[in-house]
Amino acid sequence: MNIIVTGGAGFIGTNLCKKLVELGHEVTSIDNYSTGKKENHIEGVRYENFDIRNIPDYKWIYNEHPDIIFHMAAIARIQPSFEQPKKYFTTNANGTLEIVDYCAKNNVPLIYAGSSSHHSGKFKNPYTFSKDVGEEVVKLYQEHFKLKSTIVRFYNVYGPYQLTEGGYTTLIGRWLNNIEKGIECEIYGDGEQRRDFTHVDDIVDALIRIQKQQAYGYSFELGYGKNYSVNEVAKILGINPIYKPTKPGEARNTLNIDRLAIDMLGWKPKINLEDYLSTYL
Repeated sequence: MNIIVTGGAGFIGTNLCKKLVELGHEVTSIDNYSTGKKENHIEGVRYENFDIRNIPDYKWIYNEHPDIIFHMAAIARIQPSFEQPKKYFTTNANGTLEIVDYCAKNNVPLIYAGSSSHHSGKFKNPYTFSKDVGEEVVKLYQEHFKLKSTIVRFYNVYGPYQLTEGGYTTLIGRWLNNIEKGIECEIYGDGEQRRDFTHVDDIVDALIRIQKQQAYGYSFELGYGKNYSVNEVAKILGINPIYKPTKPGEARNTLNIDRLAIDMLGWKPKINLEDYLSTYL
């Protein structure tokens, strides 16, 4: 199959591209490298440096329309979204609209990466709002323009190719990097906020299952199904973090209790956070 992965040089996109190539697909990554990295490039993937907001047609890549698009591209993380809400909206909402419109007009299936932050309320922060608008665009085109698509929501993903420095890092990547470099780890708030940490290999497994089974028209929650407090993660890692004031816009708890992906796709996440951290350490 000819497959396009937007955000293919980013964290989840890189892992997805790697697996798709292993399965024998022709894969093209579209990434503007705002957070994606050239050192993430996978042999066998075609990489194009473009912004999703400025691509009206994808037929030029293969001289025909792709067989499917995995839309992973977005500006992620909550805290930076308070500093540049317009950029988040134009990329995550308007950029998604461009891809959705193209897919609907050309009968190209789309898998859209939403966010588990959806469950904390769309007005919680600009990032969640922009991703929720993307979801609404997908649903609108499903309803009225025959878009063949599925929404997936990721829960606190970690694993190979995760960012380890800068404002777009997540907890696991940042802390492992800090431990390696002897930098203090920080907790914002009391540390009792809980997160459902999901390994990227399990996320990719679910995405491949959706594509193979052509499970379109659904919204799948992709989380491990068990959560940990931030304090518990610190204890597993054997660190004594410093505590700082709570940051705005963050959910208190995340936990996937939805079974649709398990029952419909036969998906079962396999990698436990404690086992991963023990192996890593």
